Amino acid sequence: MDMGKTGFVGLGRMGQGMALNMCKSVDGLMVFDAIDRAMEPLINTGAIAAANVADLAARCDLIFLCLPSKSEVQQVIHGDQGIMGANRQGLVIIDTTTLDRADAVAFASDMEKAGVTYADCPISGMPIRAADGTLTTMFGGDAVLFNRIKPLLESFAEFIVHCGPVGSGQAMKAINNIIYDINIVALCEVLPLALASGLNADALARVTTTASSRSFASDYFVPRMLARQFDKDFAMGDAYKDILNIQKMAMDTKAMTPLINAMTASYQNAMAAGYADQPKSAILKIYEQALAVEFCQDQGAGEKEK
Repeated sequence: MDMGKTGFVGLGRMGQGMALNMCKSVDGLMVFDAIDRAMEPLINTGAIAAANVADLAARCDLIFLCLPSKSEVQQVIHGDQGIMGANRQGLVIIDTTTLDRADAVAFASDMEKAGVTYADCPISGMPIRAADGTLTTMFGGDAVLFNRIKPLLESFAEFIVHCGPVGSGQAMKAINNIIYDINIVALCEVLPLALASGLNADALARVTTTASSRSFASDYFVPRMLARQFDKDFAMGDAYKDILNIQKMAMDTKAMTPLINAMTASYQNAMAAGYADQPKSAILKIYEQALAVEFCQDQGAGEKEK
């Protein structure tokens, strides 16, 4: 595959692992992050630090983005010292940021006028999977481009799916995440009920991570809930964009979504209660408070400790 010089913008919790894996297959990968120290591990493995995004865009033919949200993508593309300032016709942008599907389509349309190709390619998995190179990635864009860049996607992803035209990757990510979110809310709602009914927290944890209710959500979050670890994970407020994405899709298709609506209400109640900066597992707390129980190690039914 000959895509020319490759760059990577956004070296946060996910992007750093992805870029480090890409360094293994790309000579002289150019990198940039607004936080200088985020570039240090890449520089130590042979990557080249760009002075700014425009500098990277002027020297690269293919750029990967991994950014927190639409506003950062907008700034990187159109801001001062941004990608479009480099005036590079023929440039290809692969955006792994999670966005609204309509925003991905709008970015693609806007950049096409300047001779730049944009494809959405959101990722799924935790930072550990980014570091291990085992992410799932969902590509939305031209099939020919997908086949050309697939070897690079394989540097950080184990499961790679071409979902359709631009925007399809974001739609697929939203579908995946909503099913995951419903699983999380089910755990958060049912575990306090089980405690209030007299079941033991440790036993509940063992069953929900081994029996027919087992899921990725239970495997990942139940041990953290049991340990009362409500930090070091993606904040539910930042993840709320997936819900907005699926709501627009439901409106467009006139779909009936009672489970999605119930899950959304739980998210909204948890955020209103002040847990927006905590991970999705913190939704558990609003159901615990209602029943005066606490899901924690070696504690079954009984009043929540003050």
